[in-house]
Amino acid sequence: MKKTAIILLIMTNLTSIAQNTMSPETLWKLGRVSTLGISKDEKNIIYKVDYPSVEENKSNSKLYSLPINGGTPTELAETKDLLKDKNISPDGKYVVYNEEVKIDKVHGKDFYPELDKSNAQIYNGLDYRHWDKWNEGKFNHVFYKENKEAAAGIDILKDETFDSPQKPFGGDEDYIWSPDSKSILYVCKKKSGTAYAISTNTDIYEYNLETGKTINRTEGNLGYDTHPAFSPTGNLTWLQMKRDGYEADKNDIIVNFKGMNINLTAHWDGTVENFLWSKDGKKVYFVAPIDGTLQLFEVDFPGLTKKMPQVVQLTNGDFDVHDIVGFSADNIIVNRTDMNHASEIFSYNLKKKTWIQLSNVNTATYNSLALSKTERRYVTTTDGKKMLVWVILPPNFDASKKYPTLLYCQGGPQSPLTQFYSFRWNFQLMAAQGYIVVAPNRRGMQGHGVEWNEQITHDWGGQVMNDYLSAIDDVAKEKYVDKARLGCIGASYGGYSAFYLAGIHNNRFKTFISHCGVFNTQSMFGTTEEVFFNQWEFGGAYWEKDNAVAQKTYTLFNPANFVEKWNKPILIIQGGNDFRVPIGQAQEAFQAAQLRGIQSRLLYFPEENHWVLKPQNGMVWQREFFKWLKETL
Repeated sequence: MKKTAIILLIMTNLTSIAQNTMSPETLWKLGRVSTLGISKDEKNIIYKVDYPSVEENKSNSKLYSLPINGGTPTELAETKDLLKDKNISPDGKYVVYNEEVKIDKVHGKDFYPELDKSNAQIYNGLDYRHWDKWNEGKFNHVFYKENKEAAAGIDILKDETFDSPQKPFGGDEDYIWSPDSKSILYVCKKKSGTAYAISTNTDIYEYNLETGKTINRTEGNLGYDTHPAFSPTGNLTWLQMKRDGYEADKNDIIVNFKGMNINLTAHWDGTVENFLWSKDGKKVYFVAPIDGTLQLFEVDFPGLTKKMPQVVQLTNGDFDVHDIVGFSADNIIVNRTDMNHASEIFSYNLKKKTWIQLSNVNTATYNSLALSKTERRYVTTTDGKKMLVWVILPPNFDASKKYPTLLYCQGGPQSPLTQFYSFRWNFQLMAAQGYIVVAPNRRGMQGHGVEWNEQITHDWGGQVMNDYLSAIDDVAKEKYVDKARLGCIGASYGGYSAFYLAGIHNNRFKTFISHCGVFNTQSMFGTTEEVFFNQWEFGGAYWEKDNAVAQKTYTLFNPANFVEKWNKPILIIQGGNDFRVPIGQAQEAFQAAQLRGIQSRLLYFPEENHWVLKPQNGMVWQREFFKWLKETL
């Protein structure tokens, strides 16, 4: 009897534990996994885990080694001797690195040294700020030196006012050694000022150590050329977008073979995120969006034969495959997420088609939680297309109950809406607070073919808005959706969507949340730093009165022109260092809402950019987000 009681007590406790749900506090305690590579002896995976500390308002990192077939991880003090250093030349004689160098005069004191207390900044072109940093006349440059202590570095871009690695996010993936150690190849957009701001034309340059001369290896291509790598047989490979100014163009794998550029993915209706050559040089493995997920693909390399390269999808499921780390026998090592699980390291067997989870940084936490349920739903759009809609249901979902429901509007606007795991826009957390989340793969998203992806350009307020409304209207037919408690949320283009839908929703929604959203397309064109984006997406400038496409953007597709129809509460969130969607967009929207008597709130983060990155700010963001929903929904 006593034994039975103990067993029942244990089972009750286990059930209780399993019924916990995700909270903002738990979310901000999760470890964030970054895989660094496979050890030189190919026996271990080396990775880093960042642990955010809300109390300290920063993240603390730890390094680990994990057996490549799984097992117990070992904490490391450093990784220097365990990983192959790609920045050391193949012959071991040199090392390549990058440093920021001051070249241009920008500050008043640069021009007038006697006025050393002046903080004036003087610019002659539009590249005066980027992402969240002002241009201070400093540029990232690639250097090399002998691989020995106290060796002097040589700047291979000396006196050039260009960046490599690319700003704002480029790292040492932007430069590599040639297999013979005679050259350094690097990614660079060799444009300055206004020309820089209106172009996406990066190229891959090759610097010869012996001659000191540089050649452009991708001169004929006008769009992005990125991710240079060499095949095991020495063929330069990279990712290429064809059109200048279009950041979401189809990304193809290009191989330079015997003097010819071969496009391995030209006849495949998709876009590549990243790639890795097989060890034998016969195949390229890559990650790409497909049907609301990121999956692993392969394409064969036929050389100069008449055989067309064949793209094959290798994995399938409701999860995202991220970075390809490397190979172990028949296994390929990757990172994987889904809407209920942050990134962990997985092994996929290419022959057996089976998965093994190798790291378990957050497994114990997830095992203690009741998880949300993610469903696929296909909705017919107003133009007769089938659209994937993710529906995320609360933990312990009960179809006999009614739930408040949120329409989630994705940013980009061409970003795929996949099984991603965000530490801010976290569907698991939203569902855990009792909300159903409706996340449509509307027009403009990658993973549904090039045509679907491109349909949003010049049509920001057109078919896309119909797609949103089709999604929420279809899901709202379910008895478990409380139609009187629908909300609309989103960031960036998703924030634009919230602003725009606030003026056309015909009382579908009870509340709105817009984070770093475009409110006024005209002032956005005049203040954003990557001008090429708005030129491409908007179809031109607002002063081009004879440009019908552009004028439609600044009139019919401008949320500011529909403010008189706003009639529901709206929370507006903005980062002070967001130069992509500058602060004026939030100011205009908040001012309009307040002056019209609309219940509204401005949540302002002075030190944040387009994202909220500091742990305490992230916690404030979560608390204010759900506080607003409780107040207004």
